[in-house]
Amino acid sequence: MYRLTPALRHYDWGSPTAIPELIGREADGRAVAEAWFGAHPQGSSLVEHRDFPTLTLAQVVATDPAGLLGRDVVERFGPELPFLLKLVAPVSPLSLQVHPSLEQAALGWVREERAGVAAGADNRTYRDTNHKPEMLYALETFEALSGFRTPRRAVEILTGLKAPLIEKTIERLRYGHSAQAVRSAFEYVLLGARDRDADVAAVVAQIEERLASRTSPSLHADEIALRIAREHPGDRGVLASLLLNPVTLRPGEAMFVPAGAVHAYVSGVGVEVMASSDNVVRAGITRKHVDARALLDIVDVRPAPPIRLAPEHARTGVEVFYAPVEDFELAVITVADADEPVAIDGGGPRILLAIEGELELCHGDRVEPLVRGAAVFLSDGEDPVVRGHGRLVRAGVP
Repeated sequence: MYRLTPALRHYDWGSPTAIPELIGREADGRAVAEAWFGAHPQGSSLVEHRDFPTLTLAQVVATDPAGLLGRDVVERFGPELPFLLKLVAPVSPLSLQVHPSLEQAALGWVREERAGVAAGADNRTYRDTNHKPEMLYALETFEALSGFRTPRRAVEILTGLKAPLIEKTIERLRYGHSAQAVRSAFEYVLLGARDRDADVAAVVAQIEERLASRTSPSLHADEIALRIAREHPGDRGVLASLLLNPVTLRPGEAMFVPAGAVHAYVSGVGVEVMASSDNVVRAGITRKHVDARALLDIVDVRPAPPIRLAPEHARTGVEVFYAPVEDFELAVITVADADEPVAIDGGGPRILLAIEGELELCHGDRVEPLVRGAAVFLSDGEDPVVRGHGRLVRAGVP
């Protein structure tokens, strides 16, 4: 059992206060977009333990992978923690992005290695060889875009916006099979007719007008497009957002984003669990490295609604969100009676993160207080109980 200090990510889209408040740190004015609880080499948590006063979780796991992760996990995933748990707190839209599959990540990583792109370079896309499916659990109302609309609905959203870039996009949506039409339209919005970049500002002005007159076919979609336009004026991702499904997660709801699914987080606070990877292929609405052509090579263009996950009620106080991948699952554990401890079950490595209340983690003679924002790594075979009043999330391997 090791207490964890997260690795913080100060991306400019993050809230300066939300994550510091969650983990009990004083805000210093910088944006804090993410807090990483895990062992990814690009941002491993530090452990708080008398035997390992200055080591990262990745270094600790390397001392005894089979003992800490379990032989089954090592046989399936190798000697590294297969998942990464995060807190995320966007106050402005993230990049329009896609995560690769295992095969795509391996090929992309080799390609950039052979090209001599440094591992930490700003223009590096593939930072490891792993895929990155992910699940988001909302702690506060969370706004996002995820997956493509049907061509018919996309045409409804675009109709009435007068600009050659939009008119040509509508033409592409109206012809061909569904996925083919979406691919053609999406590619044109991102890369076609480079002399029409000025159309973005013209369309944004029209979106403002139809919102003001309440004639918009989707108030939600138009509001998100305007938020993106304020942060990234002239970016074609503003128009691309109209092709995507807007989604609102209420506190306690969860969404799964598979490899290949185009998405962008817009605002909110949530817990994110994913395969341990930092591979992100971006096509717009960002100041980071953009490679729209690479994104188009791996994106899944089949129209589909966002994948909302319903929890399975495993037992009293325990709800488990299962994703259709082998790398991770997420349980939400509620402790309502101080006299009735709740077992932290599940095999293999697990990370616990307290999200509400005051709790105690008890294992043998050891008692660890878990206030809001505190996190603990459990190794294979450790089965503590939690007491008190509050909630925590448990990330683990199915």
